Amino acid sequence: MKMRKRNIVLVGAGSEQFTTGLIADLIAEGGEWDVRLVDIDEKALEIAYLIAEKMIKAKDAHITLQRSTDRKKMFSGADAIVVTIAVGGRRAWEKDVFIPREYGIFQPVGDTIMPGGISRALRVIPQMVDIANDAAVIAPKAHFFNYSNPMAAICRAIRKATPVKVVGLCHGVPGTTRYLANFIGVPFEKCEFVGIGMNHLTWIMEFKANGSDAWPLVKKKIEELRSAGKPLGNDPDNQLSWGLFEIFGAFPAVLDRHVSEFFPQFHRTGEHYGKKLGVDRFSFEAVVKDGDEHFALIADQAYGKKPLDKSMFHQSLGEHEQLVCILNALEKSKSSVFSVIIPNTGQVSNLPLEFALECPAKISKSGIIPLKIGEIPTGLRATVEKALLTIELTVEAALECSREKFIQALIVDGSVKSLDEAKNLADDLIKAHKQHLQGW
Repeated sequence: MKMRKRNIVLVGAGSEQFTTGLIADLIAEGGEWDVRLVDIDEKALEIAYLIAEKMIKAKDAHITLQRSTDRKKMFSGADAIVVTIAVGGRRAWEKDVFIPREYGIFQPVGDTIMPGGISRALRVIPQMVDIANDAAVIAPKAHFFNYSNPMAAICRAIRKATPVKVVGLCHGVPGTTRYLANFIGVPFEKCEFVGIGMNHLTWIMEFKANGSDAWPLVKKKIEELRSAGKPLGNDPDNQLSWGLFEIFGAFPAVLDRHVSEFFPQFHRTGEHYGKKLGVDRFSFEAVVKDGDEHFALIADQAYGKKPLDKSMFHQSLGEHEQLVCILNALEKSKSSVFSVIIPNTGQVSNLPLEFALECPAKISKSGIIPLKIGEIPTGLRATVEKALLTIELTVEAALECSREKFIQALIVDGSVKSLDEAKNLADDLIKAHKQHLQGW
């Protein structure tokens, strides 16, 4: 049976990597889509629109394309609203990371937790709440998906402050499970996983290969590498994650670049197995530079200065890859299991209710139903609950425009070295981002 034409709105379409990835996925899926691109940055929106238009024409795809800086015009009749915004863009992101560095706090990412992630949340949450409230009024039946970071904080804030049942999506768990499958040399399609936690610290608790427990295979491979004098996992960049696996008996997603930020006590001076986090281990400057250069390259292709890069049509693991599969699953009677960020409604019995968990859920036209997990081990619970409580303070700080709760979040997070440092760092970040902070 031919599937009806569906309407999808992408808010933050100026994030051209997500836009091109989504268009590639829609082209590969082959259905009929009305894609509506929204961004407050007219130049970025134009570039995203032009490159998407070229991709659609190149494949003669059954996709219509619209654009607007006014999201309300685009929301009417939407089947799905997808948000991927970064308030202040890469320049604000740099401040989130560079200002804490002045205090000796080093972050490789700075978009989830520690001072950078907390600071980012203060900018993004009010905007996301406004978007969600508009969606609730104009498109109350639309599925609402968030890809913006900090993921857990945004999803928790939207659920607290609006009637929208937001679902967060991230490629981290799929990427890490592929990493584990590759480690033991088993095709990913032959593997099964269960991961529970907070986005960017989600513990892979169960790992099966060909229907059997795969952890013994992982441990055997580790011992072989250790006997050969090689680093854990044969991977110098991710030794913390492998070390945590040996101690906790579960493997953390999404590897050291993100996981290290949940354990600031291990890198008080930024040291990470002989290199400095965010500098020569997971260089933050390199990530930002690559982002700027990629945007310039896409712009040249959008305006015809360079030919369209055909590799854009090759589907790859990215921030968009689950979305089309999930949208299709929501149309079908038979359910499929995906890793999503949704409230804890009891699927994990010893973590706080309503906090935003990353967990497996069955998805079909009956809805999004989390798998019942029960209790998780105390050690895993402790790491996740601490992070979720930091996020809860962050959400309250953002919704209440509270300097005091911002400081509390910094203290609970554990990166700062003193109460005075927490106060001074909070004030420096508030001052640096004043133009993007509503009500402060």
